[in-house]
Amino acid sequence: MSSERPIACIREGALESRVSLAHSRVCGSDVPSPIACLLAAFSGGVLALQVCGALPRVVEVAFVAVACAAVVFACHALRHRSPRACALVTVVCTVLCAGLAGFGYGTLRAQVRLADVLPSQWEGVDLELIGVVDDLPQNTDQGTRFAFAVEHVETAGAIVPTRISLAWYAPRTRDADDDVPPPQVRAGERWRLVARLKRPHGNVNPAGFDLEAWLLENNLRATGYVRESDVNARIDGFVGRATDYVQRARERIRERILAALPDAPYAGVLIALAIGDQRAIPEAQWLVFNRTGIAHLVSISGLHVTAFAVLAGAIVGGLARRSFALTSRIPARKIAAGAGALFAFAYVLLAGAEVPAVRTLLMLWVGAFGLWLSRPGTASIVWLWSLAVVLAWDPWAGLTPGFWLSFGAVGLLLYAGSGRLTQPVRAGWRVRAQHVVAEGARTQWVVTVGLVPGTLALFQQVSIVSAIANAIAIPVVTLIVVPLALAGIVLPLDWIWTVAHTVLAWLMRFLEMLAAWPPATWASHAPAAWTVMLAIVGTLWLLAPRGVPGRTLGAAWIAPLLLVTPAPPPIGGVRMTVLDVGQGLAVVVETATHALVYDTGPRFNETTDAGGRIVAPFLRAAGIRRVDALVVSHQDLDHSGGALSLLQTTPVGVLVSSLPAEHPIVERASRRAMTFRCVEGQQWEWDGVGFRVLQPPPSRYQDPRAKTNDLSCVVRVESPHGAILLTGDIEARSERALLEADRDSLAAEVLVVPHHGSRTSSTLAFVDAVAPRIAIFTPGYRNRFGHPRADVVARYVAIDAMRPRTDYDGAVTVTIEPDREIVVERERERRRRYWFDAPQTETAAIE
Repeated sequence: MSSERPIACIREGALESRVSLAHSRVCGSDVPSPIACLLAAFSGGVLALQVCGALPRVVEVAFVAVACAAVVFACHALRHRSPRACALVTVVCTVLCAGLAGFGYGTLRAQVRLADVLPSQWEGVDLELIGVVDDLPQNTDQGTRFAFAVEHVETAGAIVPTRISLAWYAPRTRDADDDVPPPQVRAGERWRLVARLKRPHGNVNPAGFDLEAWLLENNLRATGYVRESDVNARIDGFVGRATDYVQRARERIRERILAALPDAPYAGVLIALAIGDQRAIPEAQWLVFNRTGIAHLVSISGLHVTAFAVLAGAIVGGLARRSFALTSRIPARKIAAGAGALFAFAYVLLAGAEVPAVRTLLMLWVGAFGLWLSRPGTASIVWLWSLAVVLAWDPWAGLTPGFWLSFGAVGLLLYAGSGRLTQPVRAGWRVRAQHVVAEGARTQWVVTVGLVPGTLALFQQVSIVSAIANAIAIPVVTLIVVPLALAGIVLPLDWIWTVAHTVLAWLMRFLEMLAAWPPATWASHAPAAWTVMLAIVGTLWLLAPRGVPGRTLGAAWIAPLLLVTPAPPPIGGVRMTVLDVGQGLAVVVETATHALVYDTGPRFNETTDAGGRIVAPFLRAAGIRRVDALVVSHQDLDHSGGALSLLQTTPVGVLVSSLPAEHPIVERASRRAMTFRCVEGQQWEWDGVGFRVLQPPPSRYQDPRAKTNDLSCVVRVESPHGAILLTGDIEARSERALLEADRDSLAAEVLVVPHHGSRTSSTLAFVDAVAPRIAIFTPGYRNRFGHPRADVVARYVAIDAMRPRTDYDGAVTVTIEPDREIVVERERERRRRYWFDAPQTETAAIE
C-alpha cells in the first residue's frame, strides 16, 4: 500500500479527533474496489447454494443473470440522461450477476456430482469391481477403510459411481482365539473386488455431523464393504497416477512414524502434523484439544504452512543474495517469494490439501504472483481471491467448520488491523520484545473474541482456557514440534520423531491439566440465526479501531446470542425427540424444567459411539446442561453403547436401568449419581407430567431364561394432553405380560415401536391395546436384520397410525402441549438440503 493516501488523509485533518482517525481507513486503499465486490458476490453465491433444499435449474439461474446483464448494458447506453441512477443500477446489477455466476457455478458442479449415483436396485447386491485405491487407507484392528476409484464394473448391467468408500473387515473365524490379520491395501494399488454398496446415507439430527454432506464434498457417491470371495485379488502393485505418488509418499511417512514410535500415545498427533491424517488420534485426545481450544493446531493449518513457507523462502532468498549474476536479473525477494510458494505447495499436497492449508497456499500464491508483477495488492484483495478460488475449487468447502474458522480468523485480523497507523519499533531488544508480546496478545484477543459467535453457532461451546493454552501451544507446536516432524521426513533419522514426541508429551501434560479443570469450557445452546448475525455485528463493532464511538456497546449486540434460549415446553407439556442413531435407540424427553434420556444409541467401534457423537451434541444444542434421569432399557449395545460417553460429558442425576450392579455403566454412574434398577410400579412427576415404569417385574430378574430384550425398561410418559410409550426391545412375551398386568395403561397417542419393528414384537393384541396415532420406527438404513418387517408395518397401517422412521426422516420430534394438536417434525424435512438421500424400499411400497 502506497504512503501518499494515508499522508493525504492526515493533511485533511484525520488526526483532529479520534473519530476521524478511525475513519481514515476510508481514505486509504481499504475502500472496496470493483474486483473486491465481484469476488465477494461470487463467493456469496456459491455459499448461498449450500442452504437450498433443492437444486434449481441452471437455465433459470442463467436467465436471471442474462436479464441483469441486459440491465447493465441498458444503463450504460442511457448513462448520459441520469448518470447517478444508472451508475447505482449498474453496480447493483453487476454485483448481482457475479453472485448469480457463483450460484450457477455451484449448481452446475452439484448437478454433475449428484448425477454420479448408485441406482437403488443395485444396493445390497454383490458387485464385481476393478479399481484403484484412491486415498490413504485407514487401518484398524478390525480391518481397513479406503476410497476406491472404480475403473470397470464386471457385473453385467450394473451402474456404480466412479468413486466410492469401502471397508474391508478382517475375516471371521469359528475360533475366537485365532488372530487373523485384516487385509492390507496400499494407496495406488489396482484391485478386483466383490463389494456390496449402498447410497450415501447418514444420520440427520438437529445437531451433529452431516455424513451425507461430507461424502458429497469428498466425492464418495456410495459406501459399502468388501465381501469374502476368491475373486478378490490385487492386479497391480502401483498404478502410477500423479495422485498415487503423493498418497504413497504419505503412506510411507506414516509407516515410518509408526515404526519409530510403536507404542507412543501421541504418534497419531505427529502423523496429523506431518501429513494431515488425523484418523489415528483417539477420542480422548480430541476431547483435550477441544476443551483447550487448540484443535486447529492439530491439523496442518495456515499457521504451519506460513511458517514453513517463510522458512523455505528465507533460506532460498539468503542463498540467492550470494549470487550477483542472479540478483542482477531477478530481485532476491521475488526469488524468496516464489520458492516459499513452491515449497508451500509441496507441503499442502503432502498434508492432504485440507481447506485451511489450501486457503493459506492460495494467499501465498496470490501474494507471490502480485509481487512478481510488481502489483502486490492489498491483504484484503488477496484474502478475497483466496476465498473465491477455494470455493471454485471446492464449492462444498463452506459445509466444513474449518472453512469458516480459517477464513474468519484471517478476516478478523485484517479488519482489526485496518485503519491503524503504526510505526516501526527501533528501540532496544527489550522494547521490541515487549512490542512483540503486546501484538501477540492483541492478536489472540481479536481471534478469541471475534470467533465466539461462529464457535457457538458451530459447536455450542467455547474454551475458557484457550488463550492460555494457545499462548503456550502455538509457539511449541509451530516452532518446535512441526519443524522436527518435517525434518524427520527429509532426514533418515528416526530419533528426530522421538524428540518431537517427547516435546509433544510435555505439552500434552499441560493441556490435560487445563482440560481437567471443570470450567475449562463454557457450553451454550444452538443460537438462533438472527442472534448470530447480531453478535457478528457486535463483535465487529467491539473490535473496531480506536475512535469509533461506543465500541463497548458492541457487547450489548452479543447478549442475545447468550440470553435467547430455546423455549422449553410449558407446564403439563412434553417434547420428545427420537434421535437418528442408525440401528439403535436414543430418545430425549423434555418437560418445562427437566430432561430424561431413554437409551443412548449404539457403539460404532472401539473409540466412537452415539453417546458422544449424537446424544451429547444434541443435548448441548438444545440447551440441556443436565440430564435429570438416564434410563438404559437393557444392555444390548445398540441401546447402551453410548452411555459411558454420555456419563463422561454430561451431568446425570439418576440412572435407572435393568443392568446388573457390576456393569461398567452402573459403576461409572454410581460415582456421581444415584442408581436404581427399573421395576414395574416406579413413578415420579415433573412439571405436571407423570413417568411410570410398567415393566419388568422383580421376578424377571431372577429368571435365568429371560432374554435381555425382555428385561427392557418400559416407561409411560403421561401428560394431561397425551401419553407416550417407550418400549425398548420388548418381545411377544413381555407384550403379553403387559396386557395381562394392566391393558388400560398401554393406551398412548405416541409409541416408539418395540424392537425397531422386529417380527418378534408388535403383536396384534399389543398394537390394538396401544392404538397409537403416531408409531415411530427406529431401524438403521438397510440394516442386516430387515427391520422393520413388512407384516409389522402392515399392522400399524391397519390402524391408520402415522409412521415416521428415523432411517427415512432423520430425528423425529413430537410435541404435546395444552390446547394444541400433537405436532410431529421430521428433521430431513425441517432442515432439507439438496444432497439428502430419499431412499425407497419395499416398506415404502406397502405404504
